[in-house]
Amino acid sequence: MGYLFLAGAIVAEVIGTTALRFTAGEGNKVVPYIVVVVGYVAAFSLLSLSLGAGVPLGIAYAIWAAIGVVLVVLISWLLFNESLTLVQIGGVLLVVGGVTMLELGGRH
Repeated sequence: MGYLFLAGAIVAEVIGTTALRFTAGEGNKVVPYIVVVVGYVAAFSLLSLSLGAGVPLGIAYAIWAAIGVVLVVLISWLLFNESLTLVQIGGVLLVVGGVTMLELGGRH
């Protein structure tokens, strides 16, 4: 159940972070700011539930951060046409590799 809470935390954080992009520029920004706040509050609440369900803090945070980074990079590239160079792809792969090593190296 802890990893299910963690998955929800990741989704909420990615939605909140993506909504940040809509707070820039012109136009009504109330709705994007509401999405940001709700997304981040939900993300930290779900992360807390994940930790309470027994997921170790270091592992939870590493997974949360890594998957969040990967998803935000992909969303930025697909939705906002932001650049995604080979060097950036290499960086994303290093982040994923690091989290995988943390998970594999932990006691189960």
